Amino acid sequence: MSPERDDDGVGPAAEALLRLIGLIAADTPEDDLAGPARDLKRSRASAAAVAAVEDATTAALRIRRTLAQRRRREAELAALFDTAGDLAALRNLDSVLRAIVHRARTLLGADLSYIALQDLEAGDTFMRVTDGSVSAKFQQLRLGMGEGLGGLVAETALPYASTDYRVDSRFHHTERIDAAVTEEGVHGIVGVPMRVGEQVIGVLFAADRAPRGFAPDDIAMLVSLANHAAVAIESVRQLEEARQALRERSRAAETSARLNGALRRAADAHDRLTGLVLSGGEVADLASQTAELFAGTIGIYDAEGAELARAGEGGVRFAAEGVDGSQACRGAVLAEGLWVCAVMAGPEPLGSIVLGGRPDLGEADRQLFERAALVTALLLLLRRSVADAEDRVRGELLDDLLTDAGRRRSGGSSLRLRAGKLGIDLHRPHAVFVLDCDAAAGPRTASEAKRHARSEGGLAGGRDGRPVLLLPADEPGERAAKLATAFGRVAGRPVTVGASAAVDDPERLPEAYAEAVRCAEAMLTLGRRGEGACMEQLGFIGVLLGESGTDAFVRRTIGPLLDYDARRGTDLTGTLEAYYAAGGHLAKTKAALNVHINTVSQRLDRVAAVLGRDWNSPARSLEVQLALRVHRLSGAGR
Repeated sequence: MSPERDDDGVGPAAEALLRLIGLIAADTPEDDLAGPARDLKRSRASAAAVAAVEDATTAALRIRRTLAQRRRREAELAALFDTAGDLAALRNLDSVLRAIVHRARTLLGADLSYIALQDLEAGDTFMRVTDGSVSAKFQQLRLGMGEGLGGLVAETALPYASTDYRVDSRFHHTERIDAAVTEEGVHGIVGVPMRVGEQVIGVLFAADRAPRGFAPDDIAMLVSLANHAAVAIESVRQLEEARQALRERSRAAETSARLNGALRRAADAHDRLTGLVLSGGEVADLASQTAELFAGTIGIYDAEGAELARAGEGGVRFAAEGVDGSQACRGAVLAEGLWVCAVMAGPEPLGSIVLGGRPDLGEADRQLFERAALVTALLLLLRRSVADAEDRVRGELLDDLLTDAGRRRSGGSSLRLRAGKLGIDLHRPHAVFVLDCDAAAGPRTASEAKRHARSEGGLAGGRDGRPVLLLPADEPGERAAKLATAFGRVAGRPVTVGASAAVDDPERLPEAYAEAVRCAEAMLTLGRRGEGACMEQLGFIGVLLGESGTDAFVRRTIGPLLDYDARRGTDLTGTLEAYYAAGGHLAKTKAALNVHINTVSQRLDRVAAVLGRDWNSPARSLEVQLALRVHRLSGAGR
């Protein structure tokens, strides 16, 4: 039998080839594939047969390696396809990144894999996701640019691999990084850059807890996964930017709608309030409309804090600190639960408007409240303009009434007509009031005099540097005292008020003015600053202290008696003089007059009817005697 053929008719070489094919089919490790050729060689087969089987073994090894590479490539492609699918259905970045590091760890057969992302503000990288890590210190590690393997990858944008990082001197070791690597037990590391365009946004790593060299195919596969991870991060960033832009657009649309609504509401409110002002509405009407507009309580105050109007059911008050704050910031301020806005005309304060019951006022409503303050300023300016014009008219009329030149220029009937148009009836008893105060209180006193005259149906003006009032008055002295108190409170300083007697004839007003001036000066001489009185209350003391006042004193004291004698042709004045000369004795008076005593009694009864029943009281008797003496000495009684 031939040595190359056995009993079954199959030669040793063919038998070795069949064994080799079986080993290939069973995916036997490479070292076992050399077994058939080795056994054939031991069987003393021919050199040609052994060479043929060895050639077949070499070819089998190449085929096996090619198949292994293809299977590996297929696995890599499958992983990349899976990653691409994850990106296409991207919902959560962390989930995609965790899937990528898990696939990298699986495909490379590594102990762990992780991704570090750049922190542009801090200038370093931080661990974002890990797979297979067991060290908390490692998972919290931050790598500065150029530090360690990962820092070098981030800085240079190039892949780096180390068989054993712990002893690799190519890298910049730090105590912090080395401690974390040691705690994790890592030796072999590979890191590749994650790039978007030319910018490195992070590093993808794979690592083993034993020394390991990483083949170029390993690095290439890791680069592909890193590119996918970069795409995922960039996609999420762009998606988040789009979402943020959409949110901002939505917020802008809401803000625009809100602002448009606020603008429409503000425009409607402005039209409503200005329409009210231009149609002749008063401060009370404006307060009512504003309170309704804000569903709160409104108070409007003048520059001194006096309340001009109030509307609403809640409580409001003048807030001086709030007004100061509002003037400083030129807007509405919240002061002790009340919104306060100064009412200004340029730099001039006109007053303030206060809103209660709305501490939560929003920006749009705050601006609307400030607009209400502007409308309030418009109304107060209009009111002041009207009041100024009316005050000028009233002041001119008062000048004409109190001066002989004015009365001659205008005529009595014209003066009455002008007064009637202002609602003043000169046939009613009126008194003249002269106000005296220091210079500092002058402007405020004059302003208050005009306001008082308007409210009381009188006239106000200024003469010889003093405010003057013409007011209806049945009791001038009592009225003067009240005016002194009221004006002193407003001015914050003493205000002295001198009053004339009440007159119902416009022709006598110049005389009444002169009397009021003398009364004021007499009171100042008497040291009665800050008080108010009339000449009648001062009596003959006023005559003694006043200048050029004897005629007025005589007229006020015994004028009715002189008029009676002039009309009737009687001499009650002479009877009264004789009575006082006789010391008040009827018998002596009868003898002096050479008449019957009953005649004396009848004449004295007539005197009482003309001068009043108190003519012979001690105080009144002294004034009557003085008036009779002055009348006699002036020559009028001769």
